[in-house]
Amino acid sequence: MTIFANIRLRFTVMLFLVLALAHAETLYAAQSAAPKPEKNSLEVAIAAFGPLYLPLLVAHEAGYFAKRGVSLNISQLSATASAQALISGQIDIYQGGASTIHANVGGSDLIYIGASVDRSTLALFGRKGLTSFEALKGKAVATTSVGAFGEIAMRKTAKERGLEIGKDIKLLYHKGPPDALATFMSGNADGLIVTPPQSEMARTKGYPLIIDYFEQGFKIVGPGTGVAREFMQKYPNTLKIFLMGYLDGVKRAIDDPAYAKKIEAQYTKISDAKLLDDSYKEGLKVWNKDMTVDASAVRVVLEHSSNPKARDLDPKRFFDNTLIREVNRDYGSKLFPGEVK
Repeated sequence: MTIFANIRLRFTVMLFLVLALAHAETLYAAQSAAPKPEKNSLEVAIAAFGPLYLPLLVAHEAGYFAKRGVSLNISQLSATASAQALISGQIDIYQGGASTIHANVGGSDLIYIGASVDRSTLALFGRKGLTSFEALKGKAVATTSVGAFGEIAMRKTAKERGLEIGKDIKLLYHKGPPDALATFMSGNADGLIVTPPQSEMARTKGYPLIIDYFEQGFKIVGPGTGVAREFMQKYPNTLKIFLMGYLDGVKRAIDDPAYAKKIEAQYTKISDAKLLDDSYKEGLKVWNKDMTVDASAVRVVLEHSSNPKARDLDPKRFFDNTLIREVNRDYGSKLFPGEVK
C-alpha cells in the first residue's frame, strides 16, 4: 500500500467515525428530548365509534401509544356523562364534542388541548317527503346527547330560518348516533341529525338529505381532546405522548386505508364494504394534521348555547394550545412536512 493510499484509508476511517459519532449524538439528543410520561396509563372516553374517531382507534390498535410507554383504555361515553367523568377523574381524556365547553360555562375548568376535527360532518335527513328545514316545523328530530353538536347545529339553523328549537321543532335526545338512527328508522322521529357512519346508513336507505353541514362549512371542534386543566398541568408529557400517538394514527389512517377500514369494521361491527368506504371518505375530509384549536370553532358553540351567559364569554377561556404547538413543532412538522409548523 502506497503512502497516499494509507493516508486516504485513514482519512476515510476518521470521516466514518466522525459521522457515526455525530449520528449517535443526534440520536441520543432525540431520545433525550422525547417526553417521559408522568403517568403510564390513560382512561380515554369517546362519544361514538366511527370515522371521526378512527385515527385514535388506529393509533391504539397499531401500538403507537404503547411504544412510548403509555397504555390506553378506550370506552364509549355519552356527552352528558363525559364532563362529570372528567371532573371526578373517572376518565383522563374525553375525545368528544361540546360537552367540554358546556361544563366550562357551568364553572368546571375543563378545556380542549387539541382539535382532532374542526369541520362538521353532521347531516340532517327527513322522512321521505320532507325535503326542507321548514318542513320539520311541528315535528321531532332525533339527535344525540343534550348539548352535543347535533343540538348546536339545529339551534343555529333554526335561528337562521326564524324558528326555535323546543317551540317549533322538538329534539329527541339519545346516548349516541346508533340510538338516534334506530328511533328515526322505526318511524318515531321525522328528522335525523347524525355523523358517519349512521349518516351514510340513512343516505343509502334513500332518506332525503336536508342539510350537509360539511358542505355548509360549519366549523366546530368535534371531536376535540378535552381534559381538566389541572390534569394538563400535572401530566404534560403524558398528554404530549397522547397527541404524538394520535398524529401517528392520522398518518397511518391516511396512508393505509385498508388498515383503517379494518379497524373501523372491528369497532363498529359494519361489514358492508361500500358503507365502510363511504364512511372512511367522510373521515378523511376532516381529520386534522394541525390540531391547534381555532377560537371561531368554540365561538359558534357559545353563540348557540341554550345557556344565555355563554354568549358573552371569551372563547380563549375554553382551550390551551400550548402542548399541541410544542408537539407540532417537534414532531408533527416532521410527520407532515410543509403542512404542519
